[in-house]
Amino acid sequence: MKIGIIGGSGLDDPNILENPSDIEVDTPYGAPNSTLRQGRIAGKDVVLLARHGRSHTATPTHVNYRANIHALRAVGCAAVISTTAVGSLRAEIGRGDLVILDQFIDFTRRRALTFHDRFEPHNPAHTPMADPFSEPLRQLLIDACRKFGYCHHDKGTVVTIEGPRFSTRAESNMFRAWGADVINMSVATECALAVEAGLPYASVAMSTDYDCWKTDEPPVSWEEIVTIFKENAEKVTSVLIEVVGKM
Repeated sequence: MKIGIIGGSGLDDPNILENPSDIEVDTPYGAPNSTLRQGRIAGKDVVLLARHGRSHTATPTHVNYRANIHALRAVGCAAVISTTAVGSLRAEIGRGDLVILDQFIDFTRRRALTFHDRFEPHNPAHTPMADPFSEPLRQLLIDACRKFGYCHHDKGTVVTIEGPRFSTRAESNMFRAWGADVINMSVATECALAVEAGLPYASVAMSTDYDCWKTDEPPVSWEEIVTIFKENAEKVTSVLIEVVGKM
């Protein structure tokens, strides 16, 4: 069993993997956003993929989500775990907290959201998506957070926006009213495609900011996101290594 990991700061570090090597994969949807880095973690075969490319050059809209998921499945991955930075829409979700997502709201507009560009005759494909994140994988992530004593939240609804701009205050408050707990620009698209491809998918999100709904502090900036993520990247790496070892 191979495990796919999509992320995230620190995930291109070859020291995470034993005997790392890069492989190029092409797909019917074009090339994935990065070469695939394969190796082993805790005795398990793992394939790492940088969502936005190794140099973070792909904007959220132009990430080739279909190629990324297809490539992981093509090389034999049977499950996918992702990492993502998110903005908090709740006062109780602080900077550096981990959130094990369980629901998403898709607020994107310009993306390929399915592998089914057309249906086979008399065989429409409508993928159930009531509970999009794999519960067994989520539980492994929760157990790892508890083991290390990390401040975390067992559930969370993420709203995925198109980006690359951040929200207006009106939008941020609207998402809060909708019931979203955190916000980002990637997970809904990625998760839906993984589920459609038959790959169990879970995501560990790190809260890096408060978007812009809080009026008692400056709104989110990219510099703030990078700073908080780098300060807490070791948490995510520890959780991933623990979970892979248990799979």
